[in-house]
Amino acid sequence: MKVLLYTEVEKIVAKAGIGKAIKHQQKALKSAHVSYTLDPHDDYDVVHLNLYGLRSYFLARYCHHKGIKVVYHAHSTEEDFRNSFVLSNQIAPTFRTWITTCYKQGDYIITPTPYAKRLLENYGLKQPITAISNGIDLDFFSPSKAEKIFRKKYGFKKDDVVIVGIGLYIERKGILDFVELARRMPEYQFVWFGHLNKAVVPDKIRKVLNINLPNLMFPGYVEPTMIRSALNEADLYIFPTLEETEGIPAMEACAMKCDAIIRDIPVFDEWLEDGVNIYKAKDVDDFEIKIKKIINKELPSLVEEGYKVAQSRDIKKVGEQLKEVYEEVLKVKTP
Repeated sequence: MKVLLYTEVEKIVAKAGIGKAIKHQQKALKSAHVSYTLDPHDDYDVVHLNLYGLRSYFLARYCHHKGIKVVYHAHSTEEDFRNSFVLSNQIAPTFRTWITTCYKQGDYIITPTPYAKRLLENYGLKQPITAISNGIDLDFFSPSKAEKIFRKKYGFKKDDVVIVGIGLYIERKGILDFVELARRMPEYQFVWFGHLNKAVVPDKIRKVLNINLPNLMFPGYVEPTMIRSALNEADLYIFPTLEETEGIPAMEACAMKCDAIIRDIPVFDEWLEDGVNIYKAKDVDDFEIKIKKIINKELPSLVEEGYKVAQSRDIKKVGEQLKEVYEEVLKVKTP
């Protein structure tokens, strides 16, 4: 069995969550000893598509013509497309129609969470759909491997309380609430790692990126080693996202044993439990209250229970799950 992992415009999505997920797939298949190629001109038995551009659509059609099975990875939904880029809300219904057309080309559909699966089922998709996490590379995101570079790089003192956020510069990620929290709590330092082409950044986001708050920093895109160091040295990670199909940064925080607060939204319901393995907040006021309680040690740390969640989504387990899907779609067990 050989799999084509196909991703058009890979360089464009490399710094986004989809880009991380694709890198995880490659590592997952290696760990499960599944042969794969990135070259569409190679020979393969299954194509695993990650995006929904015209090249992917026509490759799926070609594979059907040749009798090659198609697995479509549904990373995106209309819901997580909204509140993203300039005009995203206006074109969201058209976007849903298009991705549904693409996903219908799959003999089998993979999506990261049960929540995302329910959304797709409501789109009228009839193919088998299974929820498989994008996974976390515990060999990389390990506290023991984190370099002490974050605080030194950005000039933070040992006693500075530092709160980190991660995500694209889009409203859906909760960046407006992050900035509001920094405004309300000048005694803490806030750092948001992320980026986005300024040409597609809405005016309201561009405005907050230029706001003058001495305790707020937007360093832009950084390499994974810096994210690892930041989650290791920060006092708290917050994820005020309003919509996700999974949320890889939440897994990274769990893996790095970083205290964390995430938005209380449905995508997290099945795998992250408030007060058990992470803390959740419903709005800005709730985030503010819980941030102060965690920093002041009025709430117990949940990092050990959070780490168990990361272990359950280890990339090695993801590899075995992907292998099972390929075998199922081929109806052939590999030796």
